[in-house]
Amino acid sequence: MSAHSIFDICVEPIELFKLLKISNMAESAGEAKNMISEGNVLVNKKVVDQKRKKVRRGDVIEHNGKSIELAFNPTKKPAEVISKIASANVSAKKKRIAKSKARVIASGTIAKPLDKRKKVKT
Repeated sequence: MSAHSIFDICVEPIELFKLLKISNMAESAGEAKNMISEGNVLVNKKVVDQKRKKVRRGDVIEHNGKSIELAFNPTKKPAEVISKIASANVSAKKKRIAKSKARVIASGTIAKPLDKRKKVKT
């Protein structure tokens, strides 16, 4: 097995599935969770099945022949990490909005908009 590379994290601890996503070991958070639940991820040479396992500096993460060692650098916030977190937040917000609209439509109780103009009697 080849030597592992160093991966800087700016938040400690970080959940394992999030680390796999931002380190590009997984395409998405869902894929990362599947990799973990299938037992394909090692943390410090031990198989881990906890998706939200907290990992910290010095931990070595291995998957598919690729390994990284975590280093903590609170001042380094790569633009790639920040953009991934921001896009994930926007995506989650859009999903919540769509889900709430779907519930209203499914229940069949769509309220009619109120007429805000008041009728004036003369």
